[in-house]
Amino acid sequence: IFTDPILMCGSIIAEYLSVPSVYFLRGFPCGMDSEATQCPNPPSYVPRLFVNNSDSMTFAQRVKNVLVRMLEFVYCKPVFAPFEELAYEILQKKVTATDLLSRGSVWLMRYDFVLEFPRPVMPNMVFIGGINCDQKK
Repeated sequence: IFTDPILMCGSIIAEYLSVPSVYFLRGFPCGMDSEATQCPNPPSYVPRLFVNNSDSMTFAQRVKNVLVRMLEFVYCKPVFAPFEELAYEILQKKVTATDLLSRGSVWLMRYDFVLEFPRPVMPNMVFIGGINCDQKK
């Protein structure tokens, strides 16, 4: 199933039908993409979303980055809780959002690796930056 994993419906259907899923996304909140693919995502190295840090952070920026990472546990759980309940109703087993995402075969990331901060990626994460660009006039 070719799907955008933000709404999780495609992931639930893929799990229900036992078919592979291909994710097409720009970014995922709370670093769940790294967590689901078991990709290293150390908060002292990888800047968090909306913090405006670069990949070369000062000590104070690293501390801020770690604190934002800890806050993500608080505000991300309620966002994906309805999808976890839906998955329980359909699959008849308890699964987390991360469990559902971890079954993705290929992650097509709409990043341009040159313009993003350097970070570790897994082999099934493919950068396809520029796919949404308009033709220059």
